[in-house]
Amino acid sequence: MEAGAGPGLLVCERLHARHDPRWLLLLPPPLCLACVIETLGDGGASLVRKTHVLSCFRDVLAWHAVPVIQLLAQDERVCVHFIGTLFGMLHTAEDSSALDLPTEVLVRLVVELKLEQYVHCVLDESQKELCKAATMRGSLPMFNLLGKLADVIPGLADILVIEHGLLKELLNSDHFVSVIMSNSRKEADSENTELLEGENPLPLVLKKLLLSRDEMLQVASVQCMTAVLVHSPIKYAPAFIHADIPEFLFECLFCTNEILLWSVYCCLLLLTEERLFFSKCHTVYGIESVVRSLKGILQLNNVELHKQGLLLFTEILKRQPVEIKLFTNLAMCKDAIGVLVEAVKCPVLEVAVEAVKAVSAILRKDHLSCPPVQYVELQKLIQTMLKRCADLSLPPINRRPASHLGHSIQNKVVLRQGQFLLSTVEGFRNACRLAVECQSDPVAQENAFTAPGSESENTLSSFSEFLLRICDSLCIPIVLKHSERISSPALMEVFISTLSTLFTVVPSMQEKFSRKLASSSFIRLALELKAKFCTGQSNPALNQACSSFLYSMCLSLHSAAEKMEDSSQQEQEMSELLQRSLPQLNCSVPESLTLLSETPDPFCLDEALRSHQYCLLLLLYCAYALEDRFVPEAELFSAIRNFLLSVQDQGDCPPPYVFRAVLYLLAVCQDKGEALDSSPLCAIRRVLENTSDLSLVYIHHPLLLKFFLRYSELMGRFGRRILQLWFSWEDYSQIETEDAVSGLSSGLPDYPNSFTTLLHILKGNSSVVLILLDLVCLSTTEVAHKVLMTLSMFLKRNEDVVVCDLLRSQFLQILQQLLVESSSTTLRASKNLPLLLRLLFLVQLRNEAERELDSTDFKLLHHVSNLCGKCRPGDVELLQPSLNFLYWSLHQTTTCSQQRVVAVLLSSVPLLELLQKVLELTWMWPCRSGPALSSSEEALLCSAWLLTASLLVHQHRYNSEVHQTISLDVEKVLNAVIFRRKKPALLLVSILQFLRAILRQNFSSSLLVLVVQPTAQSRMEPSLSENDASLYPLATWQVLSLVVSLQNLLVQKDLLLSQTVVTCLEVLMEYLHRRNQGIALHVVSQPWNRFLLFTLLDGGENSFLCPEILRLMTLFVRYRSSDIISQSEISQILQEAAKAKLAELPGATSHALRLFLLQLQSGSCEMEPAQEGTIQTLLESLPARTRTHLSPQDMVCLGGVAVSLSHIAD
Repeated sequence: MEAGAGPGLLVCERLHARHDPRWLLLLPPPLCLACVIETLGDGGASLVRKTHVLSCFRDVLAWHAVPVIQLLAQDERVCVHFIGTLFGMLHTAEDSSALDLPTEVLVRLVVELKLEQYVHCVLDESQKELCKAATMRGSLPMFNLLGKLADVIPGLADILVIEHGLLKELLNSDHFVSVIMSNSRKEADSENTELLEGENPLPLVLKKLLLSRDEMLQVASVQCMTAVLVHSPIKYAPAFIHADIPEFLFECLFCTNEILLWSVYCCLLLLTEERLFFSKCHTVYGIESVVRSLKGILQLNNVELHKQGLLLFTEILKRQPVEIKLFTNLAMCKDAIGVLVEAVKCPVLEVAVEAVKAVSAILRKDHLSCPPVQYVELQKLIQTMLKRCADLSLPPINRRPASHLGHSIQNKVVLRQGQFLLSTVEGFRNACRLAVECQSDPVAQENAFTAPGSESENTLSSFSEFLLRICDSLCIPIVLKHSERISSPALMEVFISTLSTLFTVVPSMQEKFSRKLASSSFIRLALELKAKFCTGQSNPALNQACSSFLYSMCLSLHSAAEKMEDSSQQEQEMSELLQRSLPQLNCSVPESLTLLSETPDPFCLDEALRSHQYCLLLLLYCAYALEDRFVPEAELFSAIRNFLLSVQDQGDCPPPYVFRAVLYLLAVCQDKGEALDSSPLCAIRRVLENTSDLSLVYIHHPLLLKFFLRYSELMGRFGRRILQLWFSWEDYSQIETEDAVSGLSSGLPDYPNSFTTLLHILKGNSSVVLILLDLVCLSTTEVAHKVLMTLSMFLKRNEDVVVCDLLRSQFLQILQQLLVESSSTTLRASKNLPLLLRLLFLVQLRNEAERELDSTDFKLLHHVSNLCGKCRPGDVELLQPSLNFLYWSLHQTTTCSQQRVVAVLLSSVPLLELLQKVLELTWMWPCRSGPALSSSEEALLCSAWLLTASLLVHQHRYNSEVHQTISLDVEKVLNAVIFRRKKPALLLVSILQFLRAILRQNFSSSLLVLVVQPTAQSRMEPSLSENDASLYPLATWQVLSLVVSLQNLLVQKDLLLSQTVVTCLEVLMEYLHRRNQGIALHVVSQPWNRFLLFTLLDGGENSFLCPEILRLMTLFVRYRSSDIISQSEISQILQEAAKAKLAELPGATSHALRLFLLQLQSGSCEMEPAQEGTIQTLLESLPARTRTHLSPQDMVCLGGVAVSLSHIAD
């Protein structure tokens, strides 16, 4: 285009020559399209020139659009180039007037071309230019162009959003978003709904697209919203929220389009950062949609979609205001929990991680307070979460050097699993906090919908106990197993704080839980974590968690284990000490021992060192008390010894609760350390003397008792009080006195370890026995009772005669004091006097051989017999040991002493009156109308009959003076045996002993007055028959009934009863033989006797070599009863006896066999010469019988009854 050319000429002569003529359009004025395009693209041409040419082209296009467009349409490349050239002019324009002309030409050109491909070309160029623009000003020409195109081209918006996606790209620009959303922030409050809705059309436009049924439009709309929100949710979210877009986003979640779901999740996730999203209750409206969509997508194989949906759910749960309840009904809450259960089970770890985070977020009281709280569902959720953790398998530790890549992969696996475990433990901690929070809400504690009287698992208590159980079975093992591979301060901080929360989850189980943790080395764990990670100012959260955990555990164990006076004050002091010192106590085990051994600077006013030592001692005490001895005993003993020396040097006096720990640690470590010398013992004694009450420093442990009684410096000054405290604490409920007495014949029972320790101390230190005897007189009734029981057990195991003599003299003093100071009523009500009497009997029982009684014995005998006279038959606890003692005194002594014993007992009129009252109780039992006798009452009857029988025998033997007689009804005595009604065997033995004694004395005794009541038969017959007269005071029918009863008792094969029955039969036959030989022969010749004999033999080999059977056969031979035992049977017995090893026979058997052989030899029956020779040989082979001392087992206790075996068998 030349200068001299006409003003409308659009042909440049300089350029036109090389252009194809087809680009020339002969119009008025002529137009060379090639010249126009080349001029506009010429970098050397001025802007004025370019503007003039473009203005002319615009006019031609306006007037001659058809030929111009036809010309351009010849070549697509020319059109595209021309469009690009015009975009270049837009880029270089400097003012608005220069921008308008190329914009107008571009718009008209695109409109006239009417081809979609050129529209896309313009949009592509616009996108490129927008991407190049560095400022908002540089983007304005493109925005202006696009706006004008949108005005003249219908459907351009759809192309922008759907086909081209340009709007989304535009929205990536912060400047574009700032401009397009600027109306929403013009000094406007986010709550100003009208301003936001009226001045910002973009949310409304996107909302219309969202309402369409086309999922592609919905995806585009949501992605555009997301593109806006991602720049600043706080700035731009209010406009979308006020347009009610969240509601429609939630509605979109009902679809199955994974792209749309993903887009909606992302958009909603950004909206959660604005509080309006929650305050306008959009989450309440949409939570059901979220839960339902999660339930649906978990069935799909789209990990990223799972993660994004769970992330949205988590943020809603976390950010939902407490005052706005998210779940408005029970079903929705249960569905949410159920979805999380399924999500946690997902095999993809990344999904499970997001699910566990959601679990942690849902465990809030305001989320779960829809009555009733779904505790059972929560248990399933928590159990699933922890089991998912337990199912993770850590990669094995490779001992061989691994490649860098393999090592890196293994570390990533461990770290990923550690992150999952951390989230899991956080969730479990939230569950524990939920349980604690619900404790203050009555509605949350019980299920209001449970029927009255029925039990439900859906309660807070069941949930709380579940938390404790699953923590023990899953949570703790999982964390500890993981920490063996990699120790994470963050994980351990959450874990330890969770354990601290569990202390208060079930208050009633706080002590048990504390003991379980302490015994499982958790004190050691917490201290190791503090030493490893918390030195200096490192990991303050972990340090605080460990300190709080140790604080709670120590206080729990302390308050549960100690009974203290003024305990509240001491607990307060202890609490302050732990709170002050625990955060600073971050030392290893060697450093701890060094710390204990340090001595504070006397000129320094800082008491931190001493406080740290006190705190450390308390921790060590709690650990050692529950067998977590992570510090070697010998080293700890030495360190505490140094601590005592430091205390002594400084003149310090540790608080009682600290010194209690010192004493305990010394006691349990003593066996691994050397004996303490005088210096530390002086320190201990000084502190104890300055303690107001030893109960403040006492710990009930056998080793502490052993420690105090080991050192004479401590035992002499504090032994009595320590033993008194020991017995006040010791539980004797399982140690029965009856078992202690009967144990002599049936073996020793297993006692608790603490009790066994005390018995061992008593055996090695007789001085302690004297202290115990002092406690009997000076302590409370309860303590004295336990002391007496202890001495009883001690005597069972100890055979020291010196100790027994010492005890007898002390018992005499105690008994004298009790009898002098107490009335009859007080004595009968005493709880300790029966024990004292039992103990007295046990002391005597230790003397196995006969001995001469001394003055102490007779004084005791006098006091005990007088005591019996003050009792009533119902005072069983007092009378039983007393009668045992009197019975022993009769049998376990020499003849000289025995005569004096009989005289003392017969001189006690009250004693004899009491015996008669007790014996008469036999006729009253068993009574159908009244209760059966107790075992203790049965034992008393046995002792009374045995003592009475012994008195009868010995009074007759020594012809002792009688001051009071005993009256008994003969018929009642006989009936007690004949009609025995399931009487105990020992009671029958006792009555038979009495019956044997009176039979031997022909029913004539100075001590006994026999009452003979007329029987029914004697009333009918005025005069006695000849047989009855000869047997008086017995009747023939009574004799026969008695014999049958005795035979029946033999069949029971009770050893002691059999001995007694045979002896009684022997005496009875002697009585009958003296009174009426016909009756005696009739009795011994009954066929039943033969059947009885063979029943007793029972076919066993050498079964006849039994003392009772031999004596029974001797009885039959003596009274010439050939019908019972024949010559052939006697021959067989002699043959079998000849085969037996006679020298090895027991003494009783050997003696019975000798009597049998002598009876045969006496001519009671005819013997053949060979038999006589065999008898003589057997007699010569039997060992000679000598009587020197009583058998060591002569006096035994059976069911609490003293029985002399020689008395029974004599």
